[in-house]
Amino acid sequence: MLFRTSSRASRLPVVRWLAALAASVLAVGLLAAPARADGLTPVAMTLTSADPADNIPHAQNGDVKAFAEVGNTVFVGGSFTSVKAAGAGSWTARGYLFAYDRTTGALKTDFAPALNGAVHALAVNADGKLIVGGAFNTVNGVSRKNLVALEPTTGATVGSWVGRSDGGLVRRTIVHNGKLYIAGAFHWVNGTEHSLLARLDAGTGAIDPTFQIDASVARASSELVWGLAVSPQGDTLVAVGNFTQVNGQPRNQVVVVDLTGTPAVANWSTQRFVAPCYDWSFPFYARDVDFSDDGSYFIIIADGGRGDGAYCDAITRWETSARGSSLDATWVNYTGTDSVTSVEVADNVVYVGGHFRWLNNANGNDAAGAGAINRYGLGALDPINGLPVVWNPGRSGAPAGTTAWGAIVWELWRGSNGVLAGFDSDGLGNEYHGRLGLFPLSGGRTIPAVNAPTAASGYLYLGAGNGTTTKVPFNGSTLGAPVTSAQPNLTAAGASFSIANKLYWAKTVSGAPSGSYLEVSMFTGGSVGAPWVSSGYNDWFNAASMSGAFYLDGRMYYTKAGTNKLFYRYLEPDGYILGCTELSLPSVGLNWGNVRGMAWVNGKIVYGSTDGALRSVPFDEQAVDGAAAVVVAPASAGVNWSNKTLFFATS
Repeated sequence: MLFRTSSRASRLPVVRWLAALAASVLAVGLLAAPARADGLTPVAMTLTSADPADNIPHAQNGDVKAFAEVGNTVFVGGSFTSVKAAGAGSWTARGYLFAYDRTTGALKTDFAPALNGAVHALAVNADGKLIVGGAFNTVNGVSRKNLVALEPTTGATVGSWVGRSDGGLVRRTIVHNGKLYIAGAFHWVNGTEHSLLARLDAGTGAIDPTFQIDASVARASSELVWGLAVSPQGDTLVAVGNFTQVNGQPRNQVVVVDLTGTPAVANWSTQRFVAPCYDWSFPFYARDVDFSDDGSYFIIIADGGRGDGAYCDAITRWETSARGSSLDATWVNYTGTDSVTSVEVADNVVYVGGHFRWLNNANGNDAAGAGAINRYGLGALDPINGLPVVWNPGRSGAPAGTTAWGAIVWELWRGSNGVLAGFDSDGLGNEYHGRLGLFPLSGGRTIPAVNAPTAASGYLYLGAGNGTTTKVPFNGSTLGAPVTSAQPNLTAAGASFSIANKLYWAKTVSGAPSGSYLEVSMFTGGSVGAPWVSSGYNDWFNAASMSGAFYLDGRMYYTKAGTNKLFYRYLEPDGYILGCTELSLPSVGLNWGNVRGMAWVNGKIVYGSTDGALRSVPFDEQAVDGAAAVVVAPASAGVNWSNKTLFFATS
């Protein structure tokens, strides 16, 4: 029998909450290069359909906060008051928890537990019992404080299951390898002291005395753990919420716990959640966390507004293996003063939900800045660089008389047939979907992993005037005989680079908003095809300002004439979207301002210069040491390598 739950764990049996970024954040948090994880290369992404399934039930009032599956039954928890099947004319009174058939969408009327408060979290143990966490005192007429196990067929209470949260809300429940991790606003579990975090036997509900990880001391208001995730391997736990200490150690809003052996607070901390955002509205802002399917990284999302150097209203990636203090995220995606409230990482896609209107909007402040991508409350990101891919269902379509736009997407959860969303409104994908919806795997697509050409040998193409290039065989160190290659589509061209079977290139265009566009052409059989504008979202970017460029591992690296820096922006090939923030890579001993044309070839940057020579330098994506540069061809070798248009290809 298959068990799946929306309370995080591995992709086995394994729920979420809310409000940008100002010039001070841009200066402190964005202009320095973020951490670069080793071996971070593009991955194939499997996206769900952006068209919500039509047979999913509706809930009314309140919200949906949690999901779980047992076999073909889907369980839904929240603060709603009534439910109805898709297409039904009348509502059935059913508060806080209901079930439906995953295939047909029909309500499971035999499942009828009675709770007196909201359900926040659902999990399933190895016996197939449904573990329910939330803010309630009685279940089926019997005292059960905030935590209970139910029979999945009828909703009857499992009397032998002894777990209790004596002191407050249970916000998250995760079952992993027979253990139940819980998080919330409690201080007592099963009559023993546990502050905000605890671990129980998932089968019996008995407390695990070896897990004593206590979070405490709120930033303001009441202390709690709001988000929780356990790695698929079961060796790492991450908790986020309103706390500043864990086991007496300073940990502001985020703690990483080592679960190997006796659980202990890991040597992991960051300053990015210390500064206040809009502290009058958001006592804390780290709202949710989830691990990748392979456990190599986790994503933290936040609301909060703005803060000095803080990751407010942002989505961030963190490497699981990283240890140390004052750690920074691998990448950051800011919304521009809008809340992100839920995250689900599945199938190499980072799904996010909330009250945002844009992504990739570090330059915006409650408005779309340069680079902003329209995403109305839902988005899907490439895990390599954090940029949005082409998936834009939106939180729209609520009929008149219903709730059109709520503050929170409480839950995004990968079930067996797609990604379920729980929220506090009634529109999804420009259709009516009351409080919940499913983005099915059926009708989705796979985004292939694409990168710069990886071959050790091929051809360098060098601009030689409008519609013409010089094609030179190149094996990484030695050049062959040059020949003229007619390219009638390559006109008014500037910097250029290859990604898979496409050529990206700057084209000067009269009337373009910035004076030029980043164009894209197919490149097959040694020929540049007819170009198209990469994306209207890139209109702000003056591609002609680049004096050379290449792409590698989710980044577009480039130079500018007269400026001694190697710049980069993130670039997403699915939709051709450019990152809104300009960053630079550390380097010494190389005058980037003199570069004219660049390419990446087999671990090296190959570049032309104003002196007409062609050089190469090793490139590890961390830094560049000009002392290792070598001359591939001097200026006197018959080809003048001083041209912005230079790219490497295998045909």
